Amino acid sequence: MKQLVITILGKDRPGLVENISSVVLENHGNWLSSNLSHLLGHFAGIIQLEVAEEHFQSLQSALNALPKLDVRIEAGNTEIEQSSLEQINLVITGNDRPGIVQELASVIRHKGANITHLNSRQQSAPNWGVPIFSAVATVTLPNGMNKEEVIDALESITSDLIVDTEEV
Repeated sequence: MKQLVITILGKDRPGLVENISSVVLENHGNWLSSNLSHLLGHFAGIIQLEVAEEHFQSLQSALNALPKLDVRIEAGNTEIEQSSLEQINLVITGNDRPGIVQELASVIRHKGANITHLNSRQQSAPNWGVPIFSAVATVTLPNGMNKEEVIDALESITSDLIVDTEEV
């Protein structure tokens, strides 16, 4: 089986996920995992699929034929296995400002950790007077690193940043 990572971007519309999943099924693909979002009227999705080699070309053609969507198909790297590394979910909250994601990503990288999933948003906080940034980040730690090292480094960015963990 060929492992694929598919990214899809386009204007959102009702039934879009059904259309994509039908194309996958009709072309003998197996939908393994996905992260799909609606952002400002657009659909953005990343999907992990597997398909037998003999059905790859038909699946690729059918996905590329989906109307008004930008589709990119990449072969997955099945050699990379990080399941032995510790993963933590960080719940991050603080005052929003330009550059906050870059600061967080930089600290995590400098600690040798890797962000494998990030879900962030800005929310209004009428009682605070400034918008609030909130994020949940799944972070893979290098062998031997204590999660408290990453949390302490993140919280040292600014006094208004709160970092909690939740179970993966």
